[in-house]
Amino acid sequence: MTFSPALLVQAQDLIALYRARGLKLALAESCTGGMVCGLLTEIPGSSDVVERGFVVYSNEAKSDMIGVPGATLAGHGAVSGQTARAMAEGALARSRADVAIAITGVAGPGGGTAEKPVGLVWFGVARRGRDAATIEKHFGDLGRNHVRLAAMNQALAMARAVAEA
Repeated sequence: MTFSPALLVQAQDLIALYRARGLKLALAESCTGGMVCGLLTEIPGSSDVVERGFVVYSNEAKSDMIGVPGATLAGHGAVSGQTARAMAEGALARSRADVAIAITGVAGPGGGTAEKPVGLVWFGVARRGRDAATIEKHFGDLGRNHVRLAAMNQALAMARAVAEA
């Protein structure tokens, strides 16, 4: 994928911020399929910051790779605040990172329901020594690519905010 110059600048700035603060980052991506990790690793020297990325598209991958409880997935679904939190906590627990960002949503064009429409994306953020948090975003049915790009931008903003806090 070719990333826009604006996204590359955001990624470069985030890498510089994490490097300056001595922080490492892990990502747990579902609907973005590794795009955030791919963007960050476009930046030379990003290995100082990007500790690892998990692409956990299926429920089985969420459970097997990052320990999302089956009961969470069964009770709340893959696209939920509970799952986003468990993804972030699991990525942090299974890495040497200081911060983990998780993304799970419905990018479309299909897969949406009345309760979980296309464009709904949940984000989780976990930082060692702090409680994990979640954010729910409704980007709307913008088309798959635009939902995924909007999710990338939100993930970058969250990663920046947690490093600055």
